Amino acid sequence: MPTALITGASAGLGAEFARQLAARGADLILVARGADALEALAAELRDAYGVSADVISADLSAEADVEVVAVRLRDAANPVDLLVNNAGFGLPLQFADNDIDAEVRHLRVHVEASMRLMHAALQTMRGRGGRIINVASVAGFIPRSTYSACKSWLIGFSRWANAEYARDNVTVTAVCPGFTHTSFHERMGLARGEEGIPGIAWLEADDVVREGLRDAARGKAVSIPSLRYKTVVMLSGFLPRSLTARAARRGRN
Repeated sequence: MPTALITGASAGLGAEFARQLAARGADLILVARGADALEALAAELRDAYGVSADVISADLSAEADVEVVAVRLRDAANPVDLLVNNAGFGLPLQFADNDIDAEVRHLRVHVEASMRLMHAALQTMRGRGGRIINVASVAGFIPRSTYSACKSWLIGFSRWANAEYARDNVTVTAVCPGFTHTSFHERMGLARGEEGIPGIAWLEADDVVREGLRDAARGKAVSIPSLRYKTVVMLSGFLPRSLTARAARRGRN
């Protein structure tokens, strides 16, 4: 059976990746900070699908914890076939008003941890083959404070890596959802229905993951779930940056 390692697996898109991959028969390595939530999900998936589900409790803003996960990815005797870099969190958009240490942790989780884990995964995937999915965002195409900047980096790096490592039978896909019903906004103090986003803009997590996995299987460098967000990304390339920046301020303070 293939083995998938998923970061940020305790909730939201990470948990949905775990469920859909387990349903396909993949063994799992689930990574997140909350050990209790991970153990509960692992037990659920073992019982429901008969797969192996191991747990690594790790804070990916801490270099030592990232290295623990990287060691598992470099284990050639028990190779990982699919890495899903999903861990992340949001901050208020007003960068100058945010705590700078929180911004640094934000950068480490979204960019540095993803880069380190990709590097580790490639040590065993090259030649043997494998897939890497980086959960980015439509925000990576639109000016939206440091969150947008981090996701833009993931998209650009994924595009390059997908072309570079195709010769080694490794695909790298940036999955770029728009607003998706998960616990992401709730963790920022925005209850469901109070995010300031119209209902038509919302996607469902199972749809995002299903389309992301399909595009990764096809070797796409970038996956944008849903026609409405494909249109948003296309239009953003033609509109003035000042206009898209104003529109992007909606949704959180």
